[in-house]
Amino acid sequence: MSAHRPPARTGRSTRRLSAALAALLLGALTACGSGSSAEDSGDSGSAARSSGAFPAKVETKFGDVTVESKPQRVVALGWGDAETALALGVQPVGQSDWLAFGGDGVGPWAKGLYDESPQKIGTLEPEYEKIAALKPDLILDVKSSGDQTRYDTLSKIAPTVGVPEGGDQYKIAWQRQTTMISTALGVADKGEKLIADTQRKFTAAAEAHPEFKDRTVTVGSRTSTGWGAYVKGTDRVNFVQQLGFRNNPKVDAEAGAGFSVQVSEENLQMLDADLVVMSPIGVDAKKISTDPLFRTLPAVEQGHSVVFDDQNISTAFATNSVLSVGYAIEKVVPLFADAVK
Repeated sequence: MSAHRPPARTGRSTRRLSAALAALLLGALTACGSGSSAEDSGDSGSAARSSGAFPAKVETKFGDVTVESKPQRVVALGWGDAETALALGVQPVGQSDWLAFGGDGVGPWAKGLYDESPQKIGTLEPEYEKIAALKPDLILDVKSSGDQTRYDTLSKIAPTVGVPEGGDQYKIAWQRQTTMISTALGVADKGEKLIADTQRKFTAAAEAHPEFKDRTVTVGSRTSTGWGAYVKGTDRVNFVQQLGFRNNPKVDAEAGAGFSVQVSEENLQMLDADLVVMSPIGVDAKKISTDPLFRTLPAVEQGHSVVFDDQNISTAFATNSVLSVGYAIEKVVPLFADAVK
């Protein structure tokens, strides 16, 4: 099942670096060591060092990554990494647009935060030559597949903050994503404040809706190829859990290494829960809401289901960055409240 992104491909080798990329890498590495860093570029680097922000160390699955000085050219490749950087006041020079927003590659909740549009980079298979040509001094690949070859290739271009331990297959909450990125950018205090401010919105929503507490929920989607449901540790499930819901235990019992499980039509009753929340991906919402099998689910028959038919709501719920969750809370919580009555 797709999660607005194709399933991450593991065990797939990356093509050998081309001669052109090797030349670009050499130029980028030379630039990193030739006085073009923030250490020599003025007051911003000096201020960061005097405040103790740099060198900054970030723990990842691949080991500790040290950012020596304030990054000037950031490339953000992970799911929601660019929005997180923007929330912290940093505009990436390149980014991946996982949800095909177009424009600057971010959702409406981040509109206008770029002064200059970033270079677009591929998602599952980023163009390494294009990344190297941007001469980044920091690459963010925090919410990503955790593929070793991908990380090794990126880290040859610039210091790369990859997934945390246990964060493979995009299983990282927005809080940890924000902490890691804010630390790498030297603005850890700002990251803590963003997390606290956003967490208060979740707390307020949960307190306003005690009926959510301990209700089971299925968060799923339908694509052109079939049905699926998201497992514990993933963005959408983290979101509903912070509101008080419990993820459908039948779904979690089927969880593997991926962020979702496929559900056959013969086993569609597995989706049933106190609340069923579905997103259409590449299909019209009516393909879910009018499906005869879907309509036989007890939760659907009793009106305890939500099918997202607003693209902005669906993508905010899917993005789950520190910028998008506030928008999602505002739009999604009333829909949930109506459905569980």
